[in-house]
Amino acid sequence: MKLYIRATGNISPQKTFGHPAFLTQPVEHFGNRLNAVEPDYKSFIDVKQIRRMSRIIKMGVAAAMECLQEAGVEIPGAIVTGTAYGCLEDTGIFLTKIVEQHEELLAPTAFIQSTHNTVGAQIALLLHCNGYNNVFVHRGFSFESAMLDAMLLLKEGETDNVLVGGLDEITGISHAILTRFGLYKREPVANFDLFTRSSKGTIAGEGAAFFLLASQSSLNDYAQLDGLTSFYKPADIKETENHILSFLSIQSILPAEIDLVITGRNGNVKDDRVYDSLEQSVFKHIDSVNYKQLCGEYPTSVSFALWLAANILKSGTVPAILGYSGNKGNEIKKILIYHQAQNIHHSLLLISAC
Repeated sequence: MKLYIRATGNISPQKTFGHPAFLTQPVEHFGNRLNAVEPDYKSFIDVKQIRRMSRIIKMGVAAAMECLQEAGVEIPGAIVTGTAYGCLEDTGIFLTKIVEQHEELLAPTAFIQSTHNTVGAQIALLLHCNGYNNVFVHRGFSFESAMLDAMLLLKEGETDNVLVGGLDEITGISHAILTRFGLYKREPVANFDLFTRSSKGTIAGEGAAFFLLASQSSLNDYAQLDGLTSFYKPADIKETENHILSFLSIQSILPAEIDLVITGRNGNVKDDRVYDSLEQSVFKHIDSVNYKQLCGEYPTSVSFALWLAANILKSGTVPAILGYSGNKGNEIKKILIYHQAQNIHHSLLLISAC
């Protein structure tokens, strides 16, 4: 059964909201943290409600609303979200007040809004959507799990469209903790120089990307969703290669039939060794580009990669900022997204032009 990406909505560290020209004016950041370029939320959310929402809730709701607006759908058949961190800002506020107020006289609002299902629930409340609503908190597989659930709903005929999204935020508290764990670079770096300096760690990112998946095609679809899979903690690079080849075999295509690979390379020397090895084997004769210099590293960043791939297929162009060096005369019809996080969570997503 073929599934289709009908519409998108994306808030990221780049100018992606509102469907501007496709990454023609990339935003450069300097440091080790890429904050989202937030829009004016008033056109999507009531002013009184905006004041009560944290950043990630506003980002998720606005991205979802833009997606539905583009698709011309008032109420989706289902809402599925994926997030690893949830609402970190509200979590930090609540935990800080526990300490400062000695666990006494605590306002419950921050705790209520800190749960991982807050964004999906808020979207449903605003839309008066009483259908299926689920959230996946699966660390590096959170967005992939949400996508898989959406695909199953469509293939089982439960509905004919699903609003699915991936979102995570970075806050001062979480950034400090993860930097201490060695996830991010200690020294400041320009995001567009991420792959020119070999060092430990990467740069933090955040974002909220939503997609309307449909079981029936339309004239304005972005791309066709062919398949998705994930695998956990491969023993070595050979096992990783076997997983990739097996996935492609199930999709009845050869590596040579893929026009472009979008990888999750993040500038961390240790993490990027996997990509280096694959580019000498399975991906040796395939053009590849990276995307985390645009959005940074966060558990659901694959949602940004899917947005990027869908727009490449719909527009027929690869943004210059990606440094694409392939044959400009060849039309890109099939894109494989391959992502791995710390060589633990690996995922593959294949999409093609409609």
